[in-house]
Amino acid sequence: MVEWPKELLELFDDPLLDGVRPKVAAPTPNDRMQQKLAEVNEWIAKNGREPRKDGDLKEKMMYAAMIALRNKL
Repeated sequence: MVEWPKELLELFDDPLLDGVRPKVAAPTPNDRMQQKLAEVNEWIAKNGREPRKDGDLKEKMMYAAMIALRNKL
């Protein structure tokens, strides 16, 4: 998270600049990998097991993500 100087934040509060905000940085590959890992972990916690490749569509997607993450480690 970027910390903006107080003077700059005061400028953004000017009514003439309503809606103008700093651009949010795009997620990095590591950010996306962490997000996918969290999704797989959440799926495992909810279902009490690892996803299988012969499950429903969501389970197949979690299985593919889990395998891809393991291959990157």
